[in-house]
Amino acid sequence: MTIITVTAPTGRLGVEQRRELARTLTDAVLVPEVGQPAPAARVGFQVHFVERERDMMAIGGRLLADAGPEADVMVVDVAVMDAAWQADVRAQVIERILAALAAACGQDEPSPAWWVTFRVIDEGSWGASGGVLSILPLLASGVFTEERAEAVRAALAVRP
Repeated sequence: MTIITVTAPTGRLGVEQRRELARTLTDAVLVPEVGQPAPAARVGFQVHFVERERDMMAIGGRLLADAGPEADVMVVDVAVMDAAWQADVRAQVIERILAALAAACGQDEPSPAWWVTFRVIDEGSWGASGGVLSILPLLASGVFTEERAEAVRAALAVRP
């Protein structure tokens, strides 16, 4: 399970940009997580778009409403289930997210004021469908490559 929350000034992202980002941000996390672009895994991903008025966001101690249109602030928060999220995998996800934002916004590179946070939710700390979820049963679902499944088992110190 993964939740990606994009917070941006009201009107910054149009509906076509949000459509594109729903797909590309999902892919930005899904592929590094399971090791392949597994369509069956997509249902475990949610992307939420949150808009804030420019007088409800600030950077550098100034409200965006006072900073002018050049203040292009966005924050993407990624919450993932505990798995094999070594520093290089997290970095890959963050870089993919920033590239997806730039592409959707028609920019050659991401703005330095677009920030990504990456949070790992501990095993046993995620719930849905009336109970507590675990990534472990998903390892046998066929969406994870064997390499990624082994990495997750090693990271969580479990055996197949």
